[in-house]
Amino acid sequence: MASFGWKRKIGEKVSKATSQQFEAEAADEKDLADDDDTNWVHATKRRKEILLEDCVKKSKELKDEGADLAENRRYREAILKWDEALQLTPEDATLYEMKSQVLMSLHEMFPAVHAAEMAVQRNPRSWDAWQTLGRAQLGLGEIALAIRSFQVSLHIFPMNPEVWKEDLSWARKLHEQQKATKTESVQALLKQKELAQEPIPDYDFESDEIVAVCAAIAEKEKALSAAKTVVIVSASGAVETVTEKDSCPATPDETLFIRAR
Repeated sequence: MASFGWKRKIGEKVSKATSQQFEAEAADEKDLADDDDTNWVHATKRRKEILLEDCVKKSKELKDEGADLAENRRYREAILKWDEALQLTPEDATLYEMKSQVLMSLHEMFPAVHAAEMAVQRNPRSWDAWQTLGRAQLGLGEIALAIRSFQVSLHIFPMNPEVWKEDLSWARKLHEQQKATKTESVQALLKQKELAQEPIPDYDFESDEIVAVCAAIAEKEKALSAAKTVVIVSASGAVETVTEKDSCPATPDETLFIRAR
């Protein structure tokens, strides 16, 4: 039987110098690979930056074109430009705020409020976005919400005379009118309820006056039923009114007269 010994390891016959040279070449290749990875990451990041810069630049061009269209009252075309710009820069609060203003000019209040809310969400520190939101809410009849939006706008920019003297002042005036109208409506409703709940007067149907009136009416009805009148038209066309009594009715010759009651 053949005896088995330990197997010789691979590379045991390779010289030390050759091994060191191999290790050095492997290290160089690793450094080159690391450099390639670094360059690739850097290139990708740079391409993203360039693409973002191009999007911002194109979005600004579209924003300016939309502003020019809006100044010329070409509102629908302006909205299309701004929607295209929002596809490139969806976080631009100014685009939403401008869009809300144009929608209010078109009397589309629900979309105007939505656009202004999007502007506020993207930039809560924008006083003009809050002002536009308040105006849109006011156009929708939400006076209390509009007052709050104007107050936030003033909190961000307290020295804005337009919001203080015009927007907030007008909204508060409308709120007071709304409260007065609501109070008048409530009072009218309460008055109607009070009138509906008033008790029916308790008449004394057995008083002497009412008994006398009832007796007089009964006598009159009795007299009318006792004496009846008959209109008689003769064959020659003569008309005669005859009073009948139940005891002795006046009945002329029926061949000569026609009765009409």
